[in-house]
Amino acid sequence: MSIYQKLAAVVPKLVGAPAFFKFGFNYSPMYRRSTSRIIHVSQDMKHIRIRLAISYKNRNYANSIFGGSMFSAVDPIPMVQLIQLIGTDYVVWDKSATISFRRPAKEDLYADFTFTDEELDFIRNEVAEKNEIDIVKTTKLTNKEGTQLFCQVDKTVYIAKKEFYKEKLKKRNAKMN
Repeated sequence: MSIYQKLAAVVPKLVGAPAFFKFGFNYSPMYRRSTSRIIHVSQDMKHIRIRLAISYKNRNYANSIFGGSMFSAVDPIPMVQLIQLIGTDYVVWDKSATISFRRPAKEDLYADFTFTDEELDFIRNEVAEKNEIDIVKTTKLTNKEGTQLFCQVDKTVYIAKKEFYKEKLKKRNAKMN
């Protein structure tokens, strides 16, 4: 169990899940290095907003935000958010991602991460029926108003019933031995 999992088992009970999510990410060394910050987490955890401020720490040779900073700013959010929303009876993993750069970013960027009740119901129903599924979540990095698109990240996320996943691993390990 990671230090983050241990903290997640205790701290949200003291300060609330949204506050723990926001401050946990913003003070985590690996997320801080992205130079992004979570600026809003809704009480139900279904909406998260981040800001990636342009600074000397993330400017590239062309004086725009380095593409790696854009990706690392959005990379962990959908998976960890979904884990918080559907609970511990599921295994949730990032499976793949594609990133499309649309224009150089020479200003602060913003991204919104949202899960609807319909999406969450779909995920639970599909996993109940199929044991495991992949979903694609699209994140857009835009200006503050959301009118200019600078970058789009499409993440494929794997979701499975925890018991099904454990059995799958046992079978895979048995084949390897």
